[in-house]
Amino acid sequence: MTDARPVLVVDFGAQYAQLIARRVREARIYSEVVPSTMSAKEMLAKNPLAIVLSGGPSSVYADGAPQVDAALFDANLPVFGICYGFQAMAATLGGTVAQTGLSEFGATELTVNAGSCLFDGLPQVQNVWMSHGDSVQEAPAGFTVTASSAGAAVAAFEDLSRGLAGVQFHPEVMHSEHGQKVLEHFLYDIAKIEPTWTPAGIVDEQVARIKAQIGDSKVICGLSGGVDSAVAAALVHKAVGDNLTCVFVDHGLLRAGEREQVERDYVAATGIRLVVVDAADRFLSELADVTDPETKRKIIGRIFIRVFEDAQKQLIAEAGEAGATIDFLVQGTLYPDVVESGGGTGAATIKSHHNVGGLPDDIEFQLCEPLRELFKDEVRAVGRELGLPDAMVMRHPFPGPGLGIRIVGAVSKERLDILRAADAIVREETTLAGLDSSIWQFPVVLLADVRSVGVQGDGRTYGHPVVLRPVSSEDAMTADWTRLPYEVLAKISNRITNEVREINRVVLDVTSKPPGTIEWE
Repeated sequence: MTDARPVLVVDFGAQYAQLIARRVREARIYSEVVPSTMSAKEMLAKNPLAIVLSGGPSSVYADGAPQVDAALFDANLPVFGICYGFQAMAATLGGTVAQTGLSEFGATELTVNAGSCLFDGLPQVQNVWMSHGDSVQEAPAGFTVTASSAGAAVAAFEDLSRGLAGVQFHPEVMHSEHGQKVLEHFLYDIAKIEPTWTPAGIVDEQVARIKAQIGDSKVICGLSGGVDSAVAAALVHKAVGDNLTCVFVDHGLLRAGEREQVERDYVAATGIRLVVVDAADRFLSELADVTDPETKRKIIGRIFIRVFEDAQKQLIAEAGEAGATIDFLVQGTLYPDVVESGGGTGAATIKSHHNVGGLPDDIEFQLCEPLRELFKDEVRAVGRELGLPDAMVMRHPFPGPGLGIRIVGAVSKERLDILRAADAIVREETTLAGLDSSIWQFPVVLLADVRSVGVQGDGRTYGHPVVLRPVSSEDAMTADWTRLPYEVLAKISNRITNEVREINRVVLDVTSKPPGTIEWE
């Protein structure tokens, strides 16, 4: 946990609640997402600096629609409403919300009135991203209307004396061309919050917390080679020094060359002791004939812990200390992992991350998770602050369960070899094309239980299709498919179908998140 006072983002069922929180953090202010079902008393107990009310799918006047507790507006706290949150604020404070007959979805022209704090210094006419069928007909008493659109006569309002403001559009999405500035005007100028949430501050705070949690105890870290566990280990190492040992488990689900990269590059960059455990046979044996993705995650999470417990015993034996223990396990768990695993406040369980929802109930370790409140780009900033090399910091995310969840169907050595070969081609070609920085993540998925007819060498084949899933994202909570050049896609497809004989069809996933997740599973 962090000591920073949060800006609370109240989630009314929005697609973008986590993105709002990320934008607040982008303004260098700590934020957390809480559900609309949380009472005002509970919210205020968190000692927030301000409240942001998110969008949502409901109509504020519909039966059962989530409402805003009026007590929030009596707490002398700055409050900012977005879309549904804007309408809920208006309705709670005595304004009028109704259907106008003119919905606005997508890009919309907004006209700004003079004298607005939210839009200070911004163009009078600007493009914003709308998503509403209802609109505020009449602003509550004491509010000044500061913007309008064709479908929303009241598209923004402000009551500066009370620190209250709101907008009908979504400032958190990049399609609102000045959205971040609007949000910052609320945070800096209306709420009067100082931007102090910085990588250096995060490092100092977490190092102090780790020291307090672990003290002089021994600790091990499950190192995957990805940026999350690498940064978590570097933070813990800064706090406890040689009391940390990293354990890298080769579970047989890695991409080509990853074990060698971790053994060579990470140790060279950090000086942390690394123990490598070859457990491929153990994982593959347990995963045999398992097709359900959630079951795969839980199996992988359970065996990870058992392998760490075995490593713990080995390290204690090596130390030769009678009665010695290693009580702590470091994990690179991130805020989106927690939220999507149903561990956030009121969040739906989208998937069971192996290091959150996939852990066994009888785990003996105490977990140390210094990145648990951070988004991926914040983790990267912390990694740079700790001096990790850019190649490690900017490494594309790779799931802890590895290729095990990129095989749709049962996992076997043969199928892993097929997928590994295709994945290596994809990574090589995107690097050669200079695309690594524009791609957030590039899962390659083997449809192992699907056979597709093809023709190779004048003969009919029934090979596997492989799916390319390149995505671009800022926060992993939302993503869009990356528009790769056709010539790069053509080269990838040609090489895979020529060099990986078991694959005779390459397809491209052009689905955003939402509605699709980044991984297929």
